[in-house]
Amino acid sequence: MPAPRCLPARDRRAPNAATRQAGVDDAMGLYFEDFTDELRVVTRGRTVGEGDITLFSGLSGDFNPLHVDAEYCATTPFGERIAHGPLTLAMAIGLMSQQNLIDATTMGLLDLHWSFSGPVRIGDTVHAIVTTVERKPARKPDRGVVTLKLAVVNQRGEQVQTGQMKLLMKRRDQDPNRC
Repeated sequence: MPAPRCLPARDRRAPNAATRQAGVDDAMGLYFEDFTDELRVVTRGRTVGEGDITLFSGLSGDFNPLHVDAEYCATTPFGERIAHGPLTLAMAIGLMSQQNLIDATTMGLLDLHWSFSGPVRIGDTVHAIVTTVERKPARKPDRGVVTLKLAVVNQRGEQVQTGQMKLLMKRRDQDPNRC
């Protein structure tokens, strides 16, 4: 069996305090055992740009005027173009990954319940607040199921999305690739 692939710290973004406290090295996310009731992580921010919306429209095929037509949007209650809801969800998951919460330790997304409570506008900076809701061992000993709550908040402290996701996660002592 080949040796585990571990990237030097300089090749990765530095993990935040929560991942350092959980004992995670720079190349791996949190394991099943690391998702405790006390875990609360506020990710770094991500500013939504016009390019993000344009690229997501092309990728998804969703060219709804709310996202791509400034003149139309001027006649709506929003007054301007807004980001796609799923784009913001994808950004929240990306922020979790960039913060070494789920990199290389997630085995799959099992379930997702999501609510959209406010618009995300071009120029808004969003971050995710992640907490553990539940942990359950899986049938196989090398994995467990973690339910996380995510709240997506903009720069004004307004919650714009919230939801729960259920992830299949590797267990620390059963991972042959652990560094």
